[in-house]
Amino acid sequence: MRLLLAIFQTIGIQYSILNWVRDHRLHHKYTDTDADPHNSTRGFFFSHIGWSLILPHPEVTEKVKVIDTSDVEKDWVVVWQYKLYAPFAVFLCYILPTWVPWYFWGEDLWVAHCVATQLRHVITLHGTFLINSVAHMWGNKPYDKNINPTENLFVSVASFGDGWHNYHHVFPWDYKNAELWNYKFNISTAFVDLCALIGWAYDLKTVPTDMIQKRVARTGMFTNVKKVKRIEYTLFILASSRVFLSYHYQLFP
Repeated sequence: MRLLLAIFQTIGIQYSILNWVRDHRLHHKYTDTDADPHNSTRGFFFSHIGWSLILPHPEVTEKVKVIDTSDVEKDWVVVWQYKLYAPFAVFLCYILPTWVPWYFWGEDLWVAHCVATQLRHVITLHGTFLINSVAHMWGNKPYDKNINPTENLFVSVASFGDGWHNYHHVFPWDYKNAELWNYKFNISTAFVDLCALIGWAYDLKTVPTDMIQKRVARTGMFTNVKKVKRIEYTLFILASSRVFLSYHYQLFP
């Protein structure tokens, strides 16, 4: 499972696992401060993509030194991927996706590169960037109304499950990244559960229901989280139906 996840993470081409873990821990330790690599208080553009286009804030450079990654550095899969990341990423993310449609399906080489490689990369990156920007600005805060991270259904769809960000920042050790069991557009959790079903994943960390309820009562924006979820689903279904009907009538006036 670790090997498979390392391959998936490399295909995402968002730096190595070691770099990603370090920056993610930095983000959680200093959320929305100058030590946060994608500090949302600096505005939407910066938190979405601007942070990756400029040099990091001096606070990021300083605080990253105290982030402990010794646990992941002991994993041979992480170390192996870190050492071979550059050639591995170029092959999986650029060469292979361009070559496969050109060789097997007779696609134009330039079209194959622009669509299967570049467009896929852009969509993947922006799906991830939405977590840093939109999910820190717009949405519900049923677990802690005093922090910026929010619950955003759109982001969860775009990122395969990482839009339940208020929950994630309140309970970062929960492998589900969300409270409810029904996946809530959370394909990442479904994949982990599948691996657990066949014995590849085990000792999965979750949060007791009573702990969640106590936190909601103490710091949450709402007293009935399930009611908020039903509202989210209704709005999503209505929005999706509107998009589908608009597209349908454009094709068949």
